Amino acid sequence: MKRLLSIIGAISLVGTSTTSLVACNKPQQEYTKEELAKLKEENKINTTNQQIKNNLEWIAPQEKPFNKVDNKYYYVVWRGDEKIEWKIIKFQHNIDLNSISLKRKLDHYKEHDLFVSPKGLVINRYDFTYERPKWWEINSNYFKSVYRWNLDTQEPDLIIDNNGNIKINGE
Repeated sequence: MKRLLSIIGAISLVGTSTTSLVACNKPQQEYTKEELAKLKEENKINTTNQQIKNNLEWIAPQEKPFNKVDNKYYYVVWRGDEKIEWKIIKFQHNIDLNSISLKRKLDHYKEHDLFVSPKGLVINRYDFTYERPKWWEINSNYFKSVYRWNLDTQEPDLIIDNNGNIKINGE
């Protein structure tokens, strides 16, 4: 009986992985240069610190920031479930995911894992019962925003408020 359950479990896991990989090719919304510039301006952090305001850049999914290693710091506002509060994570993109592995685990949060892959960010749930939400999906309830720190100097200390909006710690 245990063997039969193991075989059924392995088949379902393989089927789940294949389905999610196929789903990665879902087309995303493409913004024109003008629309993208306007969105970047609208999504700037509200702060009096001009250095942070000018160098903390909102990233649109179409920019595909994880295709190449840039050694920049990224901030991701995410949650593993619509009922869970927003969470922020900072990581340095310093690993070539194409040559080392398909994805890199960034965080674990209440039975959910956050991974980065060359195609983007992915949330994985341990029970494998739902399709994995992807960062590049439009109107995702699991990812609020992604920002990149464009300087090599000390990155800012960011926090989020109850609505998932990014703020500078201490302001």
